[in-house]
Amino acid sequence: MNKTQPMIYGASGYTGRLIAREAVRRGLRPILAGRSLESFAALAKELDCPTRVFSLDRPEEIAGALGDVAAVAHCAGPFSATARPMMDACIASQTHYLDITGEIDVIEAGHELHERAAAAGIALMPAVGFDVVPSDCLAATLAAELPNATLLQLAFTGTGGFSPGTAKTMVEGLPHGGKARINGKLERVPPAWKTREIPFRTGTQTGVTIPWGDVASAYYSTGIPNIEVYLSDPGFKPKHMHRLRWLMPLLGIGLVQRFLKRFIEKRVPGPSDRARENSRSSLWGRVEDAQGKAVEATLETLGGYPLTVLTTVTVLEKVLAGEGPRGYATPAMAFGKDFILTMPATDLRIERAAQATAHP
Repeated sequence: MNKTQPMIYGASGYTGRLIAREAVRRGLRPILAGRSLESFAALAKELDCPTRVFSLDRPEEIAGALGDVAAVAHCAGPFSATARPMMDACIASQTHYLDITGEIDVIEAGHELHERAAAAGIALMPAVGFDVVPSDCLAATLAAELPNATLLQLAFTGTGGFSPGTAKTMVEGLPHGGKARINGKLERVPPAWKTREIPFRTGTQTGVTIPWGDVASAYYSTGIPNIEVYLSDPGFKPKHMHRLRWLMPLLGIGLVQRFLKRFIEKRVPGPSDRARENSRSSLWGRVEDAQGKAVEATLETLGGYPLTVLTTVTVLEKVLAGEGPRGYATPAMAFGKDFILTMPATDLRIERAAQATAHP
């Protein structure tokens, strides 16, 4: 069967709606899909798109719903629960898989399914949004500048706020602490394990380590065995995270999780149109080799949500055109380290002389 139809699953969500509108603006006519037609029927009518309703409980049923679908842009979290069933179904139905998560376990699951996906002839690409396109391309750029690097540090900051889905994902991850890549292995570390001053192009800010997707993906893009990712927010105080470490296990209790998620649903509408359109992101990266030689770079991009929309639809177009990988790949592996530079309002600067720091 020559399948050409794309699908956006999770079209009722904040980011899914934006991706659907951009896909239609570019001339695609995706199937809009989700668990409840009521939640996206108005959008489908507005965009004149076909609809499909199915849950993600059983991969064989999902595969049946994907029989005529060439590629899925999966936008329905929590991805910790929804990604693996959709991946399995995409392999079974020979449907390309993309998602917008930044969750380490989902990226690892994609990598583990590489051989099955390659045998099915499909691309398996979790994390094709802001998580992790710009940082993945930045990591690959730095690795090319210093091929024998043994340490990679990445950091980001930005404006615009969070969607409800992103906020829920953050709540889910809090009880699990942090993660870093240490000597080639994913290791659990305390929340805010390390703190450092980040020399963003817009000014120096304090950042703390977080369990960001690049701890998984950048390892496959670069082969660098030690990877740390830092988040910086001008209003954030690292000492507050340190003081709250003892509370983290309590956040894993089901009742607490449900309360926090209900609170998010009621109180977190997502960034306004104006905030989203005006948002910007700043990234910084550094690699170092065993001799202490180092290279740094900064990257300026659109804000997280505008960039996620553009990168996701661009990757969707590429896999539909047969330009995607076979099997698992990160964005930089699939489309090269300069992929991020094809996005508007993006600027990269490399600094080859940087002072060495101690390895973790």
